[in-house]
Amino acid sequence: MRRTRILTAVLALAAGLLAGTPPALAAHETAKVTLAADSYTWHNARIDGGGFVPGIVFNRREKNLAYARTDIGGAYRWQESTKTWTPLLDSVGWDRWGHTGVVSLASDSVDPNKVYAAVGTYTNSWDPTNGAVLRSSDRGASWQKTDLPFKLGGNMPGRGMGERLAIDPNKDSVLYLGAPSGKGLWRSTDSGVTWAQVTDFPNVGDYVQDPTDTSGYASDNQGITWVTFDESTGTAGTATKTIYVGVADLQNSVYRSTDAGATWTRLAGQPTGYLAHKGVLDAVNGYLYLSYSDKGGPYDGGKGRLWRYATATATWTDISPVAEADTYYGFSGLTVDRQHPGTVMATAYSSWWPDTQLFRSTDSGATWTKAWDYTSYPNRSNRYTMDVSSAPWLTFGANPSPPEQTPKLGWMTEALEIDPFNSNRMMYGTGATLYGTENLGNWDSGGQFTVKPMVQGLEETAVDDLAAPPSGGAQLFSALGDIGGFRHTDLTKVPSLMYTSPTFTTTTSLDFAETHPNTVVRVGDLDSGPHIAFSTDNGANWFAGADPSGVSGGGTVAAAADGSRFVWSPAGTGVQYATGFGASWSASSGIPAGAIVESDRVDPKTFYGFKSGKFYVSTDGGANFTASAATGLPSGDSVRFKALPGTKGDVWLAGGATDGAYGLWHSTDGGASFTKLANVDQADTIGFGKAATGASYQTLYTSAKIGGVRGIFRSTDKGTTWTRINDDAHQWGWTGAAITGDPRVYGRVYISTNGRGVIYGDTAGGGDDGGGGTDPTPTGACAVTYRITNQWTGGFQADVQVTNTGSASWTGWSLGWSFPNGQTVGQLWNADWTQSGASVTAKNVSWNGTVAAGSSVSFGFTGTWTGANDKPAAFKLGDQTCTVA
Repeated sequence: MRRTRILTAVLALAAGLLAGTPPALAAHETAKVTLAADSYTWHNARIDGGGFVPGIVFNRREKNLAYARTDIGGAYRWQESTKTWTPLLDSVGWDRWGHTGVVSLASDSVDPNKVYAAVGTYTNSWDPTNGAVLRSSDRGASWQKTDLPFKLGGNMPGRGMGERLAIDPNKDSVLYLGAPSGKGLWRSTDSGVTWAQVTDFPNVGDYVQDPTDTSGYASDNQGITWVTFDESTGTAGTATKTIYVGVADLQNSVYRSTDAGATWTRLAGQPTGYLAHKGVLDAVNGYLYLSYSDKGGPYDGGKGRLWRYATATATWTDISPVAEADTYYGFSGLTVDRQHPGTVMATAYSSWWPDTQLFRSTDSGATWTKAWDYTSYPNRSNRYTMDVSSAPWLTFGANPSPPEQTPKLGWMTEALEIDPFNSNRMMYGTGATLYGTENLGNWDSGGQFTVKPMVQGLEETAVDDLAAPPSGGAQLFSALGDIGGFRHTDLTKVPSLMYTSPTFTTTTSLDFAETHPNTVVRVGDLDSGPHIAFSTDNGANWFAGADPSGVSGGGTVAAAADGSRFVWSPAGTGVQYATGFGASWSASSGIPAGAIVESDRVDPKTFYGFKSGKFYVSTDGGANFTASAATGLPSGDSVRFKALPGTKGDVWLAGGATDGAYGLWHSTDGGASFTKLANVDQADTIGFGKAATGASYQTLYTSAKIGGVRGIFRSTDKGTTWTRINDDAHQWGWTGAAITGDPRVYGRVYISTNGRGVIYGDTAGGGDDGGGGTDPTPTGACAVTYRITNQWTGGFQADVQVTNTGSASWTGWSLGWSFPNGQTVGQLWNADWTQSGASVTAKNVSWNGTVAAGSSVSFGFTGTWTGANDKPAAFKLGDQTCTVA
């Protein structure tokens, strides 16, 4: 399976930025702009991986310091103590979303605190900004930026080659950067602050994947692809003399300088007809190893070779592990064991079927062994075992016939590194995850090494849609690019499998029946087979529906409020409607093909649509739509809209473009008219969540620009005022595909990203950190301390400490009390809570349910009071009355 990662979200963004004409504006609603900040904690709904990891970089001086780069989801630093990855580019904002694509990384072997990233996602028009080089002196915790006069392509063809950014190992103020698009080789002599083109470098490259591609994506010159220093030709503080550079040119792929970059020459005697994907130098033995493919990758590759160049004698040796006629994949991943420099490994990067291949030599490439071999075809003998228990979805639910196996060893395997301080540890990237082993030495001793995902914390999915049902086992449904999407019953745990039966490559839209949330529908893209699926058990199991004639892609879908019918706007044909579960479809009238469709959340026969500035309404279950008379809506199709649960005809619409109408609109009459909120400059998503205590309207969430500030915003008063709930350190690039609040947890919001997965946030005083709590079963004695820590006119703050004074541990707890003066809880943190009249119940969250004998657990809250604010007289833990301290 070949996955290009040209994501519809990015294309929709580009269209949104460029399209639209200014229509007449609707009447403005007078509203107040309040940009108060709230304290939120942010996490990923765990998926673990999900995208292409084209680069892994170990620091050569400091043990356990490693970085990984992704094509669209930023960069990460390895945390050895937890065996997890820490994201480093969440601070990239909306206007520079392209800087989440990382084309290269470099870690300084002179000063390990320094790290550099070359960023930019597309070299064509899809990315409106130029690339940049980011530099950090605190291992990526903070960055400074130098903008470049050209674009970089972290998600372009050839992105697995590299590294294109390199630091001189002897004089770390000198860096080189290989540029695409014919921009040549660039150099900095002041630690990345300023850059200048190396005008004497003779070849800017000429290889393009597809010269006929008019979009500029596959037709761009892949340019300069890697830079490698021979550290033995320099001394500390002086520039390294010998530098090798890879060029995307099938006839002239390797160049060298022997005078610290002053002059350059084509390396004589080199092989032709191939691109050198990587050049890795073993300075101990004097060998430059090169992995070659006839294509640029990462998903295309035909013939390939491995070569070794002796730097002292200028001798070339073909060290390929198989005959050229037997290659169909190309070589790319390449690494040297720095503890044992004669040990070399390489990958067959583009072998999807039956599997990728890893090659290993312990004699500098004279002989090789493979990660797996055929015994008698189609049976295989593996030198490894696979353990994907930490990310079980990596099986893809497959049940293949030999020689295929599940889970696969990988595909798109262009990143491969042996830890320079630990010969037993090796990591490699695939199109879906980052794998590794910590007993690699078993390969040579005749045993089996264990391959596991080493990817926790690295989240790299592009999100198309999100839905949080009001009840049922699912907390969240996600629609994702490349791997379909997941049903999360616990946000802190990796789901066992993506949606199956059928398994879409990309899920484009999903919905549930508001009053019967066990009924769920999703649509998506699939090379062959149905493009729609249904579930009647809250997304636990699925069955395929039938496609109307002409369907070529998922489009958008809407479920009736009671699940009795569905409206589908697929790619390739017009809008369709069906009763039941889509056994047969009928064409809707009065609405154009390609319209976005949604359902009313109360009336099961009312559906809505939007296309090119027009809003459409159906009151007969989707059979017939009528264009609304509403004017002033965005003229383009970069729009998201939703109907409010619980209120018929209450619709919110967000979207637009900078050259036309752009903002947030509200309708209370089923789309007959809309009012534009005057206090919202721009808005791209809209979602609803549980109402704040005392509020009569559900909480609104949006990715928007309000008061001149871009961010994620929340309103608890129907859009009259807004609170920015993210901060500049948590922006995640482009967040314009989908947003939703949680109908069960006040303050919780789910945010789509284009490469950083599903982000969810909880207020400092809300949420349960995703675990959903534990059923309380406390036994034994308890004591409670209730302390008012602050009080003001009409309000107060209190802390509650619950102590287990019994002899057995609690595996969950639920504390109840009654307020004596009718006080009301406003926000409560470190516990779930409910209030009915004067009675309040606080229940443990996922991380504080276990309380050992003699230990305590605490939570706090803010509340309101009138007249008096006396303390509760009694507390009960389940059925146990507690001592009040």
